[in-house]
Amino acid sequence: MSYKIFIDGKEGTTGLRIADRFKNRSDIELMEIPEEKRKDREERKRYINASDFTFLCLPDAAAEEAVALCENDSTRIIDASTAHRTSPGWVYGLPELSPEYRKALETSKRTAVPGCYASGFNCLVYPMVKSGLIAPYYPLICHAVSGYSGGGKKLIALYEDENRSPLYGSTRMYSLGKTHKHIKEMMAVSGLSYPPVFCPAVGDFYNGMTVTVPFPLRTMAKKVTAHDVWEMFAAHYEGQRFVKVMPFGGEGTSEENELFSNALADTNMLEIFVYGNDDHVLTVSRLDNLGKGASGAAVQCMNIMMGIDEGTGLV
Repeated sequence: MSYKIFIDGKEGTTGLRIADRFKNRSDIELMEIPEEKRKDREERKRYINASDFTFLCLPDAAAEEAVALCENDSTRIIDASTAHRTSPGWVYGLPELSPEYRKALETSKRTAVPGCYASGFNCLVYPMVKSGLIAPYYPLICHAVSGYSGGGKKLIALYEDENRSPLYGSTRMYSLGKTHKHIKEMMAVSGLSYPPVFCPAVGDFYNGMTVTVPFPLRTMAKKVTAHDVWEMFAAHYEGQRFVKVMPFGGEGTSEENELFSNALADTNMLEIFVYGNDDHVLTVSRLDNLGKGASGAAVQCMNIMMGIDEGTGLV
């Protein structure tokens, strides 16, 4: 069976990556809107309603408008923007979190692709709350570093400008004192009562990401060791294809004492590391902000919605 696929916003970073993942697929008919028509409302409406699946790789307001253009019950929409990630009637596209998330995705007509930071955060915090190791009101702090491609074409151009300021060769913190757009879904999906203190940063590399959440053991809801926390994660994600819990403390790997944020670039993998001692446990997720954090997750969601192997076209 061949599916008609339309990518609204194909010229953006995420849209281009989604299209690239379809290159060798015989079950996909990619609907190419003429360049001069790609911002034409009526032409977009025609393509959306003629498709089996439409991907939205648009700013939030444009994504909301695109959904309103769909006038049939058959087109299934996968939104990569922030617009619908906590909206009623939309399925959050992170199937590894629980069997319930996966089952909802299988029959979904409206799927919201998680944010990149939020994917890393929720894969760490959701199991911690679900297992009862922390309470929903736990005061969380999260640090994260992403490749500059996460900022889209403008930030990519800035970082790749040969005349850029030397300051951009260092790690750049941002969103200081502000509420990051991913906070809403981080709270809603993980089950938190209060927003975490979130400290995002951009590094001088194209794609990749690490998300870090520390937990002093004395503050946990149950008396546990760092290894107990690792065992909980290992059990929670057992059998998942694209979320892998690494050996405790990175034991037996080259990363027992260091982690590189871009090691999973160009893949759909997300790795979870648990480090710790008698005082604290440090949880880290690593992923590609353009892979499991965007285009890879979108294609994985589509595969599950199609009822085919979720890894089709992905590595």
